[in-house]
Amino acid sequence: MAKLQIKDYQEIVANMLVDAGIILTESEKEKIEIADFGLNDLETTGLQLITYINNERYCAKDLVLFPKQTCPEHCHPPREDGSPGKLETFRCRKGTVYLYVEGQAKEQPLVSPPDKDKEYYTVFNEVVLHEGEQYTIPENTKHWFQAGSEGAIISEFSSNSDDASDVFTDPRIIRIPK
Repeated sequence: MAKLQIKDYQEIVANMLVDAGIILTESEKEKIEIADFGLNDLETTGLQLITYINNERYCAKDLVLFPKQTCPEHCHPPREDGSPGKLETFRCRKGTVYLYVEGQAKEQPLVSPPDKDKEYYTVFNEVVLHEGEQYTIPENTKHWFQAGSEGAIISEFSSNSDDASDVFTDPRIIRIPK
């Protein structure tokens, strides 16, 4: 992704956050991460995020999804040092979030994964989050999520975040670009 494209997306994300009443400092605006997971189809499969704090004990982020954008299936397994994987709570701030986790699959899910990548989505226990609702995802639980037609903003409160230890179902995904 070209630098100009990243800057353009960062501005769109900052404006989405402002529209939701979430104000960023200039420094935070520059730190908005645009993650296309190496698939080069950001507006279909990707995630935009700003990390406010991430230390050895806890992490706080805002996740921004464009309309119908999907964050691909992944889990947060125990870490190499033996510590548990990430435990995270998603709180929907704006829009609607369709979250899929391990458990009893819904027969007719309200949304579906991107057509070209369907084979990499295996969990369909549906949790729909509307503004003000939240859900806690246990560590080492496969999950994926998609925004409704208006996009969505999720505040994530979690244990320490270590992106390098995330495991994606799709082997093509590159979480941390080189």
